This record gives sequence, structure tokens and C-alpha cells, in this order.
Amino acid sequence: MLQRKRAEERIQRERVLFERHLGGDVSACVIYPNTYPLAMANLGFQAVFRIFDGEPGIAADRAFLPDPDERQAMEARGEKLLSFEQGRPLGDFDILAFSISFETDYLNVLAILDLAGIPFSSRERRDRNYPLIIAGGSAIFLNPEPIADFIDVFLIGEGEEMVAEFIASWRTARNSGLPRDRRLKALGRVEGVYIPEHYEPRYDVTGCLSDVKYHGRGGGKVKRRLIKDLNRFQTNSLILTQESVFGDMYLVEASRGCQWGCRFCAAGFMYRPIRYRSPEEITSQALAGLEQRKVIGLVGAEMASVPGVAGIAAAVADAGGRLSPSSLKADCISPELASALARAGNRSVTIAPEAGSERMRKVINKNLTEAEILRAALMMVGEGVDNLKLYFMVGLPEETDADVEAIALLTARILDRARAAKSRIGHITVSLNPFVPKPWTPFQWDPMEEAKSIKRKIALLRSLLMRLGNVELDAESPREAYFQTLVSRGDRRVGGILERLHRERRREPGEIWQALREIQREAYRARPGPLPNPDNYVYRRYNQYEILPWDFIDHSVEKWFLMSERKKAHFEHQTRPCDVTRCKVCGAC
Repeated sequence: MLQRKRAEERIQRERVLFERHLGGDVSACVIYPNTYPLAMANLGFQAVFRIFDGEPGIAADRAFLPDPDERQAMEARGEKLLSFEQGRPLGDFDILAFSISFETDYLNVLAILDLAGIPFSSRERRDRNYPLIIAGGSAIFLNPEPIADFIDVFLIGEGEEMVAEFIASWRTARNSGLPRDRRLKALGRVEGVYIPEHYEPRYDVTGCLSDVKYHGRGGGKVKRRLIKDLNRFQTNSLILTQESVFGDMYLVEASRGCQWGCRFCAAGFMYRPIRYRSPEEITSQALAGLEQRKVIGLVGAEMASVPGVAGIAAAVADAGGRLSPSSLKADCISPELASALARAGNRSVTIAPEAGSERMRKVINKNLTEAEILRAALMMVGEGVDNLKLYFMVGLPEETDADVEAIALLTARILDRARAAKSRIGHITVSLNPFVPKPWTPFQWDPMEEAKSIKRKIALLRSLLMRLGNVELDAESPREAYFQTLVSRGDRRVGGILERLHRERRREPGEIWQALREIQREAYRARPGPLPNPDNYVYRRYNQYEILPWDFIDHSVEKWFLMSERKKAHFEHQTRPCDVTRCKVCGAC
């Protein structure tokens, strides 16, 4: 069978960098709800697999969404999805643990359960011998509600300590002989555990969430787990394969969170307070990684402000390797960092202005001037970096057409300054993503701009950039942003939409957009329709006093603080970056 043949070939090509602990009385399969190349590029997935594998008495395996040709062969032959290493049916495991980094993969959770022959609804599995299905990951930190009906237990927060506590509690509950509902209540004692069936959301006549009735222990708030000292746990590549989308890199996590507080960015709020690994720890892991790969991928929200990053880049260059940072904030790029990156052979660097105009950068709290952007770009080009990737967003709150045109103007100024300085510049890629409002950010109440308007703005920018030459526009589709917003801001009723989309995608492989449009039409024809109108989650401005689907999570960030940041955005006022040693305003420290 194709899935086993491909798995065996992939296993042969893998390089495992830690000692496996095979065997145990509890079987657990850690699942990444996307394809193998994406899964093996994800540090969070690799880290949680290592945690399960390292637990005494746990026999751990992996599973992934099959490649399209694998899936076609499976469905033609009536085969079920098997685990990656043991070739074992997923329904035979004690625990299935989904590691979910992106909300758009929520739809793939249903695909995997379907391919495994496991009912979607946790209620349907209640009195039968199915695995306990749990889920964690950064998408879950923000808003697990769209898949709450499909998951038995969520783990909210960072897993290094929580997973071990959960497994110990589950083992005790399993051995107790208690019925399922009593076992689940026992799991609720672990901080960070969210059990959806203990919560009953209720809605008013307008379709808004009006109340959540709680049936479990305590008050119903779920405290997100957080590791204070990252140096206690190594988070780097554990399994290498050239088939990974970062196959030429050894990945090292440098930080969690971000000090800058950009008002659209979930990482800057859900991971508060910002935590860095020590320069010595990062350097040690990077140099060790050079024994495996010549490129070290430095992972985190923003890398130029990592303490000692210039020295880390220099140490990697001196050892014959190359440091590849995920993204650099322009005003934090020092001459030493630029020199070290160029000396190591970096020919492409990503800088994220996010917005083209000074006004919009104040709205989003970027704390970045045009002069600083130009200085950073010229510094990198002057040191020998040929290609620049500039990351921008479109459709941001308070945005006008003039702000979109400013993206082209800023790009033109970078080209003009480079030519005036007689610096060789190869290629500029303008990467443009539509704004997607995220939970736990000051812009969580704001809607996504309508797709028609975003398409018009993209066309406007494309026409302006075409005149510059040597500039490529890489723009994400507004409909992809629409779906991402739906699952980012959705409540538990979005699960019904996901089920419908999955059925349509299975019947007609490929795109889901026709099915989504049909759901919209049905909702407008019959009010209330059989399913909620997706537009109400995407294009509706949420009232700042309404109950939000994710309000039950305690991220230690005060809601009033997010509201005040939203108000400051309207008045184009900026907030200084986080000072974790003195500031206590937002509530995270």
C-alpha cells in the first residue's frame, strides 16, 4: 500500500538526533494536521513529539495528513490512515494528540479523523472504545472553539511541563475505574486543561454569544501555561529530513513572544511576557547544529532584537555556517549584525515594515520610521545582501488608499537610495498579506476588510510596483484570509461549517470556496439558516462589551488594556515596547 511504502522510505531518509524510548503501556500518536514536509519543519510539533516519546511508559508514534496521491489511493482501496512508524490504525491508540499551529488546519483535523474511521463528535465517541483525543499548539492558545465539539481535551499553553502533568493525571484516572465523565473531571485539575463538554455556550436572538454555562470544577477560567525560563528546555531540530520545507536548515528557537506589541500580532500578546534564551545557549545549540546542517534557522517572532544576535551570527559565520533569521525589525539591525549575516553568505533578508506610511505604522504600533527602514535596507545591501523581502499588510484598521500607495513609494525609495549609493541590489519581493483579526490582540474586535475591496487595493499596488522594475509582488488571496478569519474569530457553531466544508471537499477534492459561498447564500435566504452565516464572523465588527468565544482563556493580559490599545490606534498613538523589569500595566508580568 502506498502510505506504508512512502512512510518507510521517509523513515529511512530521516536523521533522528535524540534517543528514542520505544515501548510502554500507554500508546500515543502525535498528529500534525498537514502534510509531512510541513510537519517536519515545525519546531512545536517536533518538541511535543519528543515530550511524549520521553515520558516513561509512553509508546509514541506520529501521523500526518496524507499526500494527495496517498489519500486518493487510500480512498480507492478503502484503507484507513495508519501511524507513521508502526503502521498502526489510529483508532487503536490510547491517546491521539493533535499539535495545531495554524487555525486553517482545523479543517484537516476532520479529514484525519475521517480517514482514521473515528467519529467527529466527542459525544458520539463517549460510550465506545475510541482513543482520547486531545489538542494543543499555538492555534489552540488563541481560540479552540471552532473544533471544540470534535476534541475531548485541549491543553492551553506551552507544553514542556503541562504534557507530563496531563499524562500522569490521565494514567491515574484511567486506572481508577471511574466512568468517563468522572475521569474527565479529574483531568480538569491540571492547570491549562480545557474540557469543552463542561461548557455550554448560549446565543441571543442576534446570534451573538450571550452566556456560557459551566458544569465543571472551579470558576471556568482556563489559565494558559507558560515556561518562565526557556533555557531549561532545548527547542531545536530533533529529526532532520531533506523533504522538510526547511530541509537545508537546523532550526533553533531564540525567543517566545515579542516586546514590540504590534496591535495586529497575536504572538506579541499570547506569549507575554517576552522571554529570550541566553546568547550562550543559542550559540551552543547553533554550533552543535552545524554538525548536521550548514544553515542555522533562528526561530522567533522578531530576531534583530534578540540579545547578542550579532555575536551569534558572527560565531556561526566563523564556524563556516550561515545564520538565517526568520524576520528582522529594521531599527534593530546593527552594522555588526548586517556584516555577520552578509559575511556568512546570506543573499536574501526579510524586513517587515508591515505598513507603507508613517501614519499606519503608528496605528499598528510598529515603532518604526521610514528613515530607519531605509537605513536598514541600505545597510544590508551595502554589506552584500542581494535580495530583500519586504513584508506588508493590506486592509488594516484605519487604512486608506494613500496608505496602500505608500507601500510602493517606500519600495521606490529603497531602490533609489540603493542606486544613489551605488550599492548592488538584485531583487525586491513585496510580500503582501490581507489583515486577519486575531484573538487576544487590540484588533480582535475589528472585521476583515471585504474581499472585493482588498482585491482592488492589491490591483492598485500591483500597478504601481510594475512601474519600478526589479520588484515582484507576492500577495495572499483574500479568500484565504477570509477562511482564516472565520476560524480565528469563530465560536463553537463554526464546527458545523467545517463539517459541511469537509464533506464537500471529500466529494469534490480541491477548493472549498464554492461550498462556503453556498453556506453564505443559505444563511441569507433563511434566517436563521441551518448554519451560521460565515460573514458574521469575518465582516462584523464585534462589540467591545460582548462575550467573545475565547474569553474563557486567561492569558494574563487585561481586556481593558487591549481596548485602550485599540483606542490609541484610532488616534495614531504608539506604546513603548515591553519593559518586563518595570512595567506591570497589561497584567502579564
